[in-house]
Amino acid sequence: MDIAASLLAEAIKAGTPLLFATLGEVYCERSGVINLGLEGIMTIGALTGFATTFITGSIWMGFLAAMLAGGVFSLIHAFASISLGVNQTVSGLATVMLGTGISSLLGKRYVGLSLRDRLMPMTIPFLSEIPVLGGFFRHDPLAYAGIVIAIVMWYVLFKTRIGIIIRAVGEKPEAVDAAGVNVYLVRYICVFLGGVLGGLGGAYVSLYYTPGWREGIMMGRGWIALALTIFSLWNPIGSVLGAFLFGGVEVLQFHLQEYGVPASLLGALPYVVTIIVLTTSSFGFMRRKLGVPAALGKPYRRES
Repeated sequence: MDIAASLLAEAIKAGTPLLFATLGEVYCERSGVINLGLEGIMTIGALTGFATTFITGSIWMGFLAAMLAGGVFSLIHAFASISLGVNQTVSGLATVMLGTGISSLLGKRYVGLSLRDRLMPMTIPFLSEIPVLGGFFRHDPLAYAGIVIAIVMWYVLFKTRIGIIIRAVGEKPEAVDAAGVNVYLVRYICVFLGGVLGGLGGAYVSLYYTPGWREGIMMGRGWIALALTIFSLWNPIGSVLGAFLFGGVEVLQFHLQEYGVPASLLGALPYVVTIIVLTTSSFGFMRRKLGVPAALGKPYRRES
């Protein structure tokens, strides 16, 4: 296996949990709801996936349980921000604290335990031997599925009536409401979908990328996914590129240590970029340039 292909394979592996979380957040924000609670949702998914796999002995049951747990947990944020009209930033931060707190409390019994069932890589013959690009074809089923899901989500968002409705709800919810579309239902579904994919991303970390459960296992991946949503310009295809790029940076910090580059410096880069992207996007003129959904973060109330 050549070094370049190996690095590419590792970057995709590291970027896959970010990809799932970012794809869910793209739909969530396209509908007008920003979910800062991704870190907590991913943590809930990581614990649920690990605990379910440990108890049932089936890793696929673990992934399914994590997706369900992430989706259900995200409904807390949906209820607060959509139904009650609570400030979405406050609700999201509360979701992070609640998710990480619950996971820390319930996860103590699983620290240090290992799993019997493992996710096995699926190396594609011949294609995996292509120089450099062969790194695309040495992955587990979920890594391949992530790319397929991104393409499907891009098609739905930009090429179907459902996608038009989602984007319209995030731009002019009052116009969509006047056309007879239930704005609240659309937003609830998108937030739930974001939670499902966030839970899947969290479970991918605890069940495959770094198997095991420990407190703080997400290491800020939820915050990075939020930045990647902006970095991708709310486009599922852009999410693929951004997630694998950030995954590459994470991998490089380990490989460049032998050349004297401080690991702490490279390790901090994703978080520095996250802060810059989130801060920049908060300015009004940058929101217009980036194409931020016009109704993002704004509670909708149907006029009587």
